[in-house]
Formats: sequence, structure tokens, C-alpha cells
Amino acid sequence: MVVSLSITGLYTSLLALLFVGLAINIIRLRLRFKAGIGDGGHQPLAKAIRVHGNFAEYIPMALLMLGIYEVNGASPIVLHALGAMLFIGRVFHAVGLSKTTGVSKQRQIGMLSLFLVMLILAVENIRLFITAV
Repeated sequence: MVVSLSITGLYTSLLALLFVGLAINIIRLRLRFKAGIGDGGHQPLAKAIRVHGNFAEYIPMALLMLGIYEVNGASPIVLHALGAMLFIGRVFHAVGLSKTTGVSKQRQIGMLSLFLVMLILAVENIRLFITAV
């Protein structure tokens, strides 16, 4: 049996490009503010660090669950829908949090889409486990 993670690989790669872009933004701001460690009290740098950190906190678990779901035989259409929602939600979150540390529609959409994807994947992976036993 050949196991493929090609769909998860696509969304992992798209998210990796976004992750690198967020890191480059931090580097750009560190150079601008001459802040090697921390945010040096500069709000734009603090926001950029937080956007990157939030991504690093949530995306590994979401991708792990997406990959498990793919290996367990999920529908390619459902995988693409969840992967696209995850990627687009992260873009919305990064834009929203970059604009303000307060409430923003983009930030809300980003977090809601992330949580929705994670909840769907959690339920589906549990369902697949139970039905396989």
C-alpha cells in the first residue's frame, strides 16, 4: 500500500511560504528598529512577533491532524476544503493582527477558521478511529 500525503504537502508548503514571509517581516522590522532581541518597545515589531508566534503555536497541530486524516483515506475534496480554509484563515489572521492588536474582522475570521478546521479534523480522526476498530 502506497501512502501519499500530497494534499497535506501542498498546504504545508503554502503555509511554509507564509511562515517565511512572516519571519522576513520580523527581520525587516528588527533592522529598522535596531532590535536584536525582543521588540525593543516598538509596537509594530511586537505585533509582527505575535503574528509569527501565533502561527507557530497552532499550525503544526492542524497540519499533523490534516496529514493523519489524509493517510486514513479522507476525501480529496474535503482535504482541499480544510487545507484551503486553514491557509486563507491564516492569511486573514496575519493581516488582521498586523493592522491592530485589538479586535478586527480579519483576525476573528482567521481564528474561527483555524478552530473550525481543527475541530472538524479532531472529530473526523476520532470517527475514523472508532469505525476502524
